[in-house]
Amino acid sequence: MGHRLSKIYTRTGDDGTTGLGDGSRVPKTHARIEAYGTVDEANSAIGMILAVPNLPAEVATALTQIQHELFDLGGELAVPGYRVITATHIEQLEETLDKFNEPLPPLKEFILPGGGPAASACHLARAITRRAERCSWSASQEEEIAPEVTRYLNRLSDLLFVVARVLARHESGQEVLWKKTVPVSSKPTR
Repeated sequence: MGHRLSKIYTRTGDDGTTGLGDGSRVPKTHARIEAYGTVDEANSAIGMILAVPNLPAEVATALTQIQHELFDLGGELAVPGYRVITATHIEQLEETLDKFNEPLPPLKEFILPGGGPAASACHLARAITRRAERCSWSASQEEEIAPEVTRYLNRLSDLLFVVARVLARHESGQEVLWKKTVPVSSKPTR
């Protein structure tokens, strides 16, 4: 591991650039920066779920492991050519997803974000993870990003959806189901 920061500010980014892990400097608006910044945001949102008291132990364990993996994934995005996320990580997400999904009732309606503080935070983390996936796809159009990165984020958002369902039941026993709005007629009234 490299050196640790003893001074938090460096002033090197005051010109609108930032350093990648390989020493190169890019604009702070670069697609790679947007991708790993959004991964960091998703990781922070998962931290908000973990801050909710009395989570089921198996959920807390899974989310803590995911936080470590997201930190690794962010490092992969921050260092061109560095690879850490593998097919095994994706398979583990799928196994965890299947384990949490198995006892849930089948979906018959769309679910609105909500259901309790932890479930709501999980839906927010899911939406941010979807954005991180889109940002990673954008970055991959400009330079090489390993396909495992986008696959991991795709699967993680699926897992977070299922975990939100688990947490809604844990917190209140119910999910918020979407009710279709009846369209208002577009004909003018007299």
